[in-house]
Amino acid sequence: MEHLLLQIPVIGVEVEQFVVLLIAALAGGAFGAALGALPAFIFTGFAVFLGEGLAILEGNLASAGGIEGDIATGVTGTIGFGMVFGPHIAFAGGVAATAYAGKKYPEMNPAGWDYHFGKDILYAFGTKPDILAVGAVFGAVGMLINQLAAGIGFPTDGIALSVFLTAMLARVVFDYPLIGPRSGSSIFDMSPFEREEERAVADGGTEVRLATEPWLPHQYQWSGVAVIGLVAGLLGGFIYIETGSIFLGYAFSAMSLLFLNLGVEKIPVTHHITLLGSVGAVIATAMGTGPVVALLAAGVFGTISGLFGEVTQRIFYSHSGTHVDPPAMAIALSMFIVGVLFLLGVIPSSGYLGL
Repeated sequence: MEHLLLQIPVIGVEVEQFVVLLIAALAGGAFGAALGALPAFIFTGFAVFLGEGLAILEGNLASAGGIEGDIATGVTGTIGFGMVFGPHIAFAGGVAATAYAGKKYPEMNPAGWDYHFGKDILYAFGTKPDILAVGAVFGAVGMLINQLAAGIGFPTDGIALSVFLTAMLARVVFDYPLIGPRSGSSIFDMSPFEREEERAVADGGTEVRLATEPWLPHQYQWSGVAVIGLVAGLLGGFIYIETGSIFLGYAFSAMSLLFLNLGVEKIPVTHHITLLGSVGAVIATAMGTGPVVALLAAGVFGTISGLFGEVTQRIFYSHSGTHVDPPAMAIALSMFIVGVLFLLGVIPSSGYLGL
């Protein structure tokens, strides 16, 4: 049977392994739709927290001359960022399922949800077969995009890029505007939201919704975004400096969204910030700087990533009817810049990209 284990060009995996990944991604995408996109992503945080904690424990035991071996068993990569709770699979499947339900089942729209139902990523769809099937398909597409990006060595975070591209694909497939009509003076103008202006939904029905829908009503003012970017970036850098884990801060941020999902108001979304804060500390450390400079670099990277999230939400989220994830866009954009600068020899490290 050895001759059947052919290599798939570009993707770089054996056929049998690819089939396993495909089946698991279909299940992961459907599971993300069943749980809901945001609850599925919160599980990403818990899985990454477990994986990084085990990896830190393993490293400490090995350095102390204790038990050696792969205690972590790749939990971060295979579960947290893999076929079970990888954002490009479970979260992407949940986002696409929500976009589909926004058109097919508007009557599901829960009381108290002010935006278009296609943006309600808190909503769990349970066992409805057609919605789970949508999640399954988009989970598989997300896996393929990530594998392709890794196979060709595209210099950015393939998972974040996949989350963005699958969300935009869902808009095309389910007939939503790619960007949406702006209501203010420019696409960046959030003042129609502040004035509670409304407009008719573009499908010609009687439904109306807010003319402009910022991603987070409590986290869109530039000054506030910059401040939380600095704060969370510093903490992400500090966690890396103290533990050596790039993803532990990301895990804490993702887990904190449990409270947002449960209805606690004004919980900030920071995983794109703590992750880039860690990356900033990694790059500064690779340059031979001390911890103070590395920490300051983390704050700068975190602030920039936070602002990237706000810029991209104003372009891709606020004016159409589905969720396109600002943190994913911020990570993809930030890590693309990091990757290109590394390939050009400007910086000595690509963070976690492995270029």
